[in-house]
Amino acid sequence: MPWYFYLALKQLFPTGRKFPFFTAISVLGVALGVALLVVTISVMGGFAFQIRQMIVDTQGDVQVRGPGLIENPAELRSMLGRVPGVVGVTPFAEGTVMLEAPNKPPAFPIIQGVDVQRVNTVIPLDHYLIRGRLDDLDDDTVILSSLLAYSIGAQVGDKVEVSSPLLLERLKHDEVFLPRELRVVGIFMIGHQALDSNTVIVTLRRMQDLYGLGRAVHGFSLKLAPGEDPDAATARINAMLPPDAGVTARSWMEFNRDFLFVLQLEKSLIFLLLLAIIVVAAFSVTSSLLIAVVRKTREIGLLGALGGRPREVAACFCLQGFLIGLAGTLVGLGLGFGFLAVRNNIVHFLIRVTDSKEAMLRFYQVSDLPSHLDRRDLVLIVTSSVVISTLAGLLPAWRAARLNPVEALRSE
Repeated sequence: MPWYFYLALKQLFPTGRKFPFFTAISVLGVALGVALLVVTISVMGGFAFQIRQMIVDTQGDVQVRGPGLIENPAELRSMLGRVPGVVGVTPFAEGTVMLEAPNKPPAFPIIQGVDVQRVNTVIPLDHYLIRGRLDDLDDDTVILSSLLAYSIGAQVGDKVEVSSPLLLERLKHDEVFLPRELRVVGIFMIGHQALDSNTVIVTLRRMQDLYGLGRAVHGFSLKLAPGEDPDAATARINAMLPPDAGVTARSWMEFNRDFLFVLQLEKSLIFLLLLAIIVVAAFSVTSSLLIAVVRKTREIGLLGALGGRPREVAACFCLQGFLIGLAGTLVGLGLGFGFLAVRNNIVHFLIRVTDSKEAMLRFYQVSDLPSHLDRRDLVLIVTSSVVISTLAGLLPAWRAARLNPVEALRSE
């Protein structure tokens, strides 16, 4: 072991003494910054992971759409099912309707027509149903989103009237197109305010009837095999699509590029703001080491007189910053992951004390704090804290390396 490394250890953790106060404060400052970064980035990552999963669950990994209707859905569905990496294909049609319940003002939600036999191979609707069953959905029934059902006062078993823009088109030609009376057989909650307050699900045949589509559909949602890269799969699908088909495949990341950019921007800004805590802790490390240089001026001069080169003297203080950063990072990781392990116990305690369970479920759709820490984020946190702490030792190291041994030995 080089002498300057040994000396750095002895100065930070002297033998036979209690844990030095300045070392403890420096390590604790770095540890608190690292712990706060781990907890905050993990919780933000957990919410972002849930949002991404929700997008995939409601849109599929890849969607195939065209500028207009797809008139030959059966042929195209068969072709998409043969693409390597595709494990599920389901057609859909969508639009806007007027929804009316007795003695309630009308609502104008988004309506989606799904193939009941195939939709669960791509979109796990069963997972989000809080009342009713998907198997009960037929051409005379409807499934409503939770907040929409609440706003119009509809329950499972109630009847609602659905009118599409086709009604107005028929009236222009003096034709009558009566609203369709459908029975509510299910209510679902996805956990997204917009979707939960504005979505109606019917069978694909009923949607084609409401919009006069015949056998046409608006697009297909595709499920990829686990581990498949959505962008690479999208490129394969587009390569296999006939040029005259007039449709294009786009991955869920491409559809939601702007939204994902905002999520990443928020995460990056929070990371930079919280990194300032470690920077502040690094100033305390610099201050402690500068005090150590002043107090040990004669010892530093003696090291030079005994043959210690300036860069070795500087390395002694740089290593102290590195060791403080390393120790603080390890302690911070322990504190951060320890808090994450009991985070839901703390949240449940606060919910019980404030009696806010219903508010949490209504506004956040969760009563637990999600947590997901990407490996790259963990590496970035560890690397940043250790590097910043090591840099904090540069100024004291430079000051120690510049000391003249003769003048340092004369120091009082």
